[in-house]
Amino acid sequence: MSGSVLSRRNFIAGALVAGSALPTGLMATAAWADQDLDDPYPLPPFDEKKLPKDFRRAIVPYPTRHWPGTIIINTGSRQLFLIMEGQQALRFGCAVGRDGFRWAGLADVGRKVMWPRWTPPKDMIERSPEKAKWKDGMPGGPENPLGARALYLFQNGGDTLYRIHGTNEPMSIGKNASSGCIRMLNQNVIELYRRAPVGARVVVMAEGI
Repeated sequence: MSGSVLSRRNFIAGALVAGSALPTGLMATAAWADQDLDDPYPLPPFDEKKLPKDFRRAIVPYPTRHWPGTIIINTGSRQLFLIMEGQQALRFGCAVGRDGFRWAGLADVGRKVMWPRWTPPKDMIERSPEKAKWKDGMPGGPENPLGARALYLFQNGGDTLYRIHGTNEPMSIGKNASSGCIRMLNQNVIELYRRAPVGARVVVMAEGI
């Protein structure tokens, strides 16, 4: 087993014991708040009952060999799972890439940002020239398509350009709607941001698996 895997596992295991990076709620209950008290932008309320039940935030049984703290994204069911102790997981609905934009594989959370800046990639600007006005970046805020939080996905120390992030389009949850990134409700990505440390493993399952 490689040293990097051991380091990652030891890091996450230590966080679970210490409770510094992963709150104790990861092992117990989903005692979440929808927004941090010092958040610079108030979030508009959103009733998750507007979404089908399978896309609402819940604790669910999840038998797995993955370590607690692992994030698993099932692109086929459009659900994200944060593995907890006791063969359980926090389940969140998400939006995934449209046809031709979905991806799968292993990554790590390499960076986390509150109200992140969004810079559209060159190929996105080519498809949607109106986004060229943001080629140098759109400041974070309620109108920003990355929403309230972003977890940046890295492979082998390099940025994949894929993110797990919030959205200002809550009714896109449960759909194939993005350019490859994983969208969550702002309230839910805030919860994931609190619980998942930098270094957490992310498993993106190919559709059909």
